[in-house]
Amino acid sequence: MATHTKVALVTGGSRGIGAATALALAERGYDVALTYRNKAARANEVASEITQRSQQARPVGCDITRLDDVQHLFTTLKEWHDVLEILVLNASGGMERDILAVDPDYPMHINHDAQLMLVEHALPLMQDGATIVFITSHWAHLYGQMQQIPAYAPVAESKYAGEQALRAQQDTLGSRGIRLLVVTGDLIEGTITPKLLERGTPGLTEHRRTTIGPLPTATHMGEAIAQAATNSSLPSGHTIVVGGSLESQLTINTNLDAPMKKDGGKNKHGKEV
Repeated sequence: MATHTKVALVTGGSRGIGAATALALAERGYDVALTYRNKAARANEVASEITQRSQQARPVGCDITRLDDVQHLFTTLKEWHDVLEILVLNASGGMERDILAVDPDYPMHINHDAQLMLVEHALPLMQDGATIVFITSHWAHLYGQMQQIPAYAPVAESKYAGEQALRAQQDTLGSRGIRLLVVTGDLIEGTITPKLLERGTPGLTEHRRTTIGPLPTATHMGEAIAQAATNSSLPSGHTIVVGGSLESQLTINTNLDAPMKKDGGKNKHGKEV
């Protein structure tokens, strides 16, 4: 009897959390497709590491905000494998100065619109038992409940909007046997976001270390994502917290050099593990 091939797609899989997630899924026996926007060499390196784990890999160049790119992605994926068990919505953005100069609404386009478009195109390949994992940050997951770093506020707002839009689809997804999980991460050591945030809020990273201890790494985050995605006991809508607790984030002393912004609204979703 032929062995069933397990297939996952990780967006933004050429570096950082996405790359760590792709490798963690390969370790668990999944063939992995990964998207990249302009880091082809890095994506190919990740693909090579996946094949060294005796799994197949398929890097695909894709700007997830472009419909034609997303259509090409899923055409390519369907030709490679005709089923998708795990979709990891990791790719995000909104702090790219050059893009923002041209399109001030870019954060919403990539963190909300593109996430819904990816799910729409993935659904025909997903069957009963499949899982969608949305990756976010504590700042975005708790948007409306905590003070925001001004430079990150548009990202937090748009990622929160993307999460809520996906949660609103849970009944529809559930009717097809597909569950939605959310993984929220603290500041992740060695990734680009803390570096960008430090420009406007010097001392933020060290302040967070003082609050919670050592920060999680991309490897820790990738392992948590893969573990959640492959844990069939987790119910749809469940939130996995990586790093400091959400409570520690809400009570964080924001007496840093840069002013913070507090927005209205509430987010009652999420459960810590």
